[in-house]
Amino acid sequence: MNTITTKALEAKFKALFNTTPLLLFSPGRINIIGEHTDYNDGYVFPAAINKGVYAALQKSNSGHSTAIALNKDSRVTFNLDALQPAPQGHWENYVLGVVAELKHRGLPIANFNIIFEGDIPLGAGMSSSAALENSVVFGLNTLFDLKLSKTEMILISQKAEHTYVGVKCGIMDQYASMFGIADSALHLDCRNVDATPYKINFKAYELVLINTNVKHSLSDSAYNDRRRVCETISKQLGVKALRDVSVNDLERIKNDVSIEDYNKALYVIEENTRTLKAAEAIKNDDLKALGQLMYASHEGLSKKYKVSCDELDFLVETSRKHTAVLGARMMGGGFGGCTINLVATAHVKQFTEATTLLYKEKFKHEASIYAVKLANGTHIIN
Repeated sequence: MNTITTKALEAKFKALFNTTPLLLFSPGRINIIGEHTDYNDGYVFPAAINKGVYAALQKSNSGHSTAIALNKDSRVTFNLDALQPAPQGHWENYVLGVVAELKHRGLPIANFNIIFEGDIPLGAGMSSSAALENSVVFGLNTLFDLKLSKTEMILISQKAEHTYVGVKCGIMDQYASMFGIADSALHLDCRNVDATPYKINFKAYELVLINTNVKHSLSDSAYNDRRRVCETISKQLGVKALRDVSVNDLERIKNDVSIEDYNKALYVIEENTRTLKAAEAIKNDDLKALGQLMYASHEGLSKKYKVSCDELDFLVETSRKHTAVLGARMMGGGFGGCTINLVATAHVKQFTEATTLLYKEKFKHEASIYAVKLANGTHIIN
């Protein structure tokens, strides 16, 4: 979204509420490697991107609060003293959940109005939900001078997702969206919520996302199921999380768990190690090694953790046939969404055109392409 549409957002707010709003941008995120490791207290490697949610908000003296999702042409009015979750799957839960958590903590917020729109599609694995939650908590923190730290804000966003949305997400999405640094990825330790930024020189390469434009219906239930498996195996091994488990530890209980559950835990342990290797590869300016780790990550997600799908597997396999691509993998929760590809800049057009053509032939619908740059986290625009 450019300055003109930011001005349009401001003009729309003024027309609706007759006051000048606070404007802010909250980015979506990519994850270079480290998928489904966050809720296992492990390591992840996300980065904020130059696509996200643009929000305009201001205090209200109307006796109620209003939230408007411009992309969906949808509005909700609510009373701060009678908050209730909307039915599952409704966008307003991301807003209401944050407000409920602020109220739960006894923080002095009053009625407000917010309108927002985004340039990342829902379900693409770029965390539009975390971007929206962060825009709400950051905006209200500023409007009502709540004096929350960024860390406190992301924990509020995460809690909102747990309680109002019903997804027991880890902290990665909210962290990357809030703490992003331009041209850098964040090697985040999800146990102590502390990250080391790594400036990445992509040289003659760039990151390209290919959106399958599918979201298979079992994604949320499968997510919660995988999380349960990880917690059960951790308990069997007497540790807090799979972060504390080695392959040798896992071998000890191999005969006591199903082969499917064993493989899921094995994937998490191996993926955690891959994020550490990725940090080394970036430090050594070795994009080729980083690409190979991305391919290995996808293999594990598809064959062991079983959160991929035909569309994602097809895109990754197709990328392997192009010498211009160093690495690719599915990104996000799985069962749809995007692949992330490390592609030679000179060949992006050729690669994406050929891939989308093959994809449409096979699946009878379009894939979408997004070139992304690594950006700063949630911030005020005006």
